[in-house]
Amino acid sequence: MHHPKTAFTSLAAACALIAACGETPAEQEADRMEDQVEMEADQSAYAASNEEAALGMTEEELLDADLLTADGTDLGDIEAVRRDAAGAVTGLVIELEDTDPDRWVEVPMDGLTTRPDGDDMDVQTGMSAEDLSALPDAEMGAMKSPV
Repeated sequence: MHHPKTAFTSLAAACALIAACGETPAEQEADRMEDQVEMEADQSAYAASNEEAALGMTEEELLDADLLTADGTDLGDIEAVRRDAAGAVTGLVIELEDTDPDRWVEVPMDGLTTRPDGDDMDVQTGMSAEDLSALPDAEMGAMKSPV
């Protein structure tokens, strides 16, 4: 029996291949990277199950959250949770809003808080869009699964 997330990931990858036909090489690479990040994040969230990861949220909840400023401006989507060798969350990989091609940065956990969004939670930072843009690109091969 196949896991629903595995089937969905395969379907998403197939759709991405079809959609890539009219894209530039940079756009195709960004799409490939996004697919890889999402697949690794889904695998990590599945492995972490319902355990609290950080900020009182599970890894799955973190991956469903947005990163916001104090005034509620959406800075980007949380795409992955970074952990150290002991399994402690050290940062969040954010896909920045309005970048072309897509760009990901790693935001350390220091200073992050939760912010209610209806029945869900988002993550709030004191950083601005300019602060995030100044961060180096996240190392996408450095994903770690929970222990």
